[in-house]
Amino acid sequence: MTSEPDALEQARLLIVDDDEDMRNLLVRWLDERGAVTVTARSGREALEKCKLVRPDAVVTDLVMSDMDGLKLLTEIHRRDPVMPVVMVSGQAGIAEAMKAAHLGVSAFLTKPLEKAMLLAQVRQALAWSSVRHVDRTGNFAQGIVYRSDVMDALLERARLVAGVDSTVLITGNTGTGKELLAKAIHGGSRRKDSPFVSVNCSAIPEQLLESELFGHERGAFSGATNRHDGLFRSADTGTLFLDEIGDMPVGLQSKLLRVLQDFEVRPVGSTKRYPIDVRIISATHKDLEAAIDKSEFREDLYYRLSVVPLHMPSLDERREDIVAIAEQLMARLCQRHGMMKKHLSPEARRVLASAAWPGNVRQLGNVIEQCAVLSRSEVISAELVTTALRQGPGEIAPLDKARRAFERNYLIGVLRITEGQVSKAARIAGRNRTDFYKLLNKHGLDAADYRGKP
Repeated sequence: MTSEPDALEQARLLIVDDDEDMRNLLVRWLDERGAVTVTARSGREALEKCKLVRPDAVVTDLVMSDMDGLKLLTEIHRRDPVMPVVMVSGQAGIAEAMKAAHLGVSAFLTKPLEKAMLLAQVRQALAWSSVRHVDRTGNFAQGIVYRSDVMDALLERARLVAGVDSTVLITGNTGTGKELLAKAIHGGSRRKDSPFVSVNCSAIPEQLLESELFGHERGAFSGATNRHDGLFRSADTGTLFLDEIGDMPVGLQSKLLRVLQDFEVRPVGSTKRYPIDVRIISATHKDLEAAIDKSEFREDLYYRLSVVPLHMPSLDERREDIVAIAEQLMARLCQRHGMMKKHLSPEARRVLASAAWPGNVRQLGNVIEQCAVLSRSEVISAELVTTALRQGPGEIAPLDKARRAFERNYLIGVLRITEGQVSKAARIAGRNRTDFYKLLNKHGLDAADYRGKP
């Protein structure tokens, strides 16, 4: 019976420390286990060695003169977001350890080092590195339907990132499903059993967003009749998703940066600070680098948020996924509304696959919902899809115009199938009666015109 080989044997390890005695000690411990070690005396030298050696893992000191371990960690992960890094320090406290965790460190050890602990943590880091080579089938991102290579590559990268606490910035056009990707990362992380809290930074007025994020004390401002913990504390030990971060007011950006640096929040109207343990995932459809040039977004906050950048492709970049997504949306809609099962005809599939989708998955969902509601048969025709698109497959209408046309046609369809019964129609549309009447008035529709006319 042969024993299992030691993961350290033949592993390429980069040791970074400006203390020669500590470098030599680490090299001796790791060489004894068969590792191939390379050393660097500074962070800058380590970055050069990374290019030449391409190590399997890095072991670095935190406190160094020219570039500290946190900056080195950031630069390493800017080049390779899943490179395992073990950090060692004799002076760090909880704040430094938490910063390292959010920057994606694999392990954080304090001096004096124990040989067994160091070897165990480096082995674990190497095991994480080998995740790159395992079979990619599994439970990650089960809610995301795809067949395209571009999505396969994105989700593999996201799955690797889910295993660490690095902050993630998801970019992509409106309606591409950035929040769905954020939820997949949360679900694949060690925080999966803790809250996933989402906030749309563009949907909340500036004067309320600070209170919503950081909380407030009773009486902090007019209308603050009760104490409010805020979303950061609600997401403690979990994940906070900051959607449309590019729309956050510049004044609030500096306060967010302070929270990400200190891992503490101070509610509005309070003198007390509260420690937090939250992973940050943010998303935007904007070009933040252009916003930085216009002084609309803080550069230091951008680099803090984008430790690992991920780009969610538009439907135009993943056309082979369109029909699969449409079929899944159709199945969910029919089940939710208690309708008979429906599916797309081959011609309807071709129309969907060739159409322009400026609104991406969100627009596709609207079209599929309209088709599901209006179709009287089990098979969705190409004509119905084209009508829902309000355009020929090769043409494109302005998004606002297409959205208004869809909304009016949708309301007409719901009124027809419910024969003008507003309560039933509002229920299908997921609105209360008051809101539904407002929508009818907006489009000049009268429910009475559809009564008795199935």
